Amino acid sequence: MPYEVEDKFKDECGVFGIYIKNPENSTDAARLTFYGLYALQHRGQESAGIAVSNGHNIQLHKGMGLVSEVIALNNIKKMEGNIAIGHVRYSTTGESGVVNSQPMVFHYLNGMVALAHNGNLVNTVELKKRLATYGSVFQTTTDTELVANLMARYSQDKMQDALAKCMIDMKGAYALVIMTEDCLIGVRDRMGIRPLCIGNMSGNYVLASESAALDTIGAEFVRDVNPGEIVVINDDGLKSIQGTASPRSAHCIFEYVYFARPDSTIDAINVYRARREMGKQLARECNIEADLVISVPDSGTAAALGYAEEAGLPFEEGLMKNRYVGRTFIQPTQKMRELGVRLKLNAVSEVVGGKRIIMVDDSIVRGTTSKNLVQMLRQAGATEVHMVIASPPTKYPCYYGIDTSRREELIANTMTPEQIGEFIGADSLNYISMEGMFAALKQDEDFFCAACFSGKYAIPIESIEK
Repeated sequence: MPYEVEDKFKDECGVFGIYIKNPENSTDAARLTFYGLYALQHRGQESAGIAVSNGHNIQLHKGMGLVSEVIALNNIKKMEGNIAIGHVRYSTTGESGVVNSQPMVFHYLNGMVALAHNGNLVNTVELKKRLATYGSVFQTTTDTELVANLMARYSQDKMQDALAKCMIDMKGAYALVIMTEDCLIGVRDRMGIRPLCIGNMSGNYVLASESAALDTIGAEFVRDVNPGEIVVINDDGLKSIQGTASPRSAHCIFEYVYFARPDSTIDAINVYRARREMGKQLARECNIEADLVISVPDSGTAAALGYAEEAGLPFEEGLMKNRYVGRTFIQPTQKMRELGVRLKLNAVSEVVGGKRIIMVDDSIVRGTTSKNLVQMLRQAGATEVHMVIASPPTKYPCYYGIDTSRREELIANTMTPEQIGEFIGADSLNYISMEGMFAALKQDEDFFCAACFSGKYAIPIESIEK
């Protein structure tokens, strides 16, 4: 089985949707969705797709690969309509294959509906058994199809009422972008675990996983979809319905640590500013004598800049990233894994040679990449390599739509920070404290889901495992 080089958690998906009242060009909705998905490509690289409605029927084009590989100009020219939704996928539940790619389009009692889903339900076994009892059949292995079947169960109701009933049944994390033949709908889970925001472009509404996608198409950020909220967009504008009560917020903290683009703002927290503040807090908590600070690009860069500023040390680009490699899958031998790391990152010996280095990264999952990077810096002449991590030790898996290792594969679950530092070959290893992380984010712990660090799951662990 091939191994992916990058030793990071993988995010689940990105979703996008747009409703244009009076498009100047019949393909504007599809074209803008293409650009929106391009801006969300970091959230999933396995498959991509766009569905478009012209008010009478829904067209779909999707496939395996990156947005630019799947959707060509000729495809967009054929996708006429004023409503569109799009999806980029990294599979966390269900196999990786075109049958599981999204959006998914269905026929039901009231016509056609297209659905794009970011997240993961945790009661899929229970739901599938119940729906099968009612006669539902399943063609895919994703929980997105479960959502569609639930919607069909309540199809005698108005769409917004049907979705409110679905939200009672669904447990877990989800941001849904739904398109009927004549409206666009956004739904966010009751705790707001997965992100979803609203934009406005010349009176036309947009939905997206991250605000950076709004910036890309020239839309103005309006607000985040609230936890448990349903927003319905049609010719009358935007209507908000509270689909289910929100007991508390539990926004995914890993969006700020690693997943989201630095230029996104999620639930009123700017990702770049959050990472930079975490780097500053790290410097306050650590007391390391060194000559310069470098980052593991790109997700560690903002934290490294904050660390360098607070510590009064110079920041240099000690590791250069090859931005043209993309996803690199290699055979599972140590030599090939090391080569794979060097394909993506290479040390600048003129910068690190003869220097005591502080290397800042966002997280450590298995420790294999960190070990290779420390070795690479030593080979480039670094006299000391101190690694600092802008998040606490990752000890617990995620059940909410993030592809994490099994708990026994998470290095912080089996080793102390001192043991991990010895394993990766660093002179020292320091993590930010839980208290320091929340202080940097300027929010209380209850604002987030930080179960990957604390083991405190927003949904009780017993029900998830059941």
